[in-house]
Amino acid sequence: MRIAAETGLVQQDVYAVLQKTLDHITDSMVEGRNVEFRDFGVFEVRSRKARKGYNPSQPGNYIDIPARRVVKFKPGKKMRERVHHDPAEGDPPAVDES
Repeated sequence: MRIAAETGLVQQDVYAVLQKTLDHITDSMVEGRNVEFRDFGVFEVRSRKARKGYNPSQPGNYIDIPARRVVKFKPGKKMRERVHHDPAEGDPPAVDES
């Protein structure tokens, strides 16, 4: 695991911290709260309305899809710029820190 190698921590400790972090993020989202990581992005809980759907292989058969809550991710500016940058073009553009 790269994090263990780069930090000198034991891989099991890194795993435990990451798992606890993910558990807390999930708990927050279950409670309906958004989770924001500066420059990385925001995880949001949104509600989807009930709707009609169909099976493309059986176009005449419509089914009811119930309302539900879904998780949406909106990437932060720095992440968007890094992901959209083509590595063949050299270093990514500088990001304004303000």
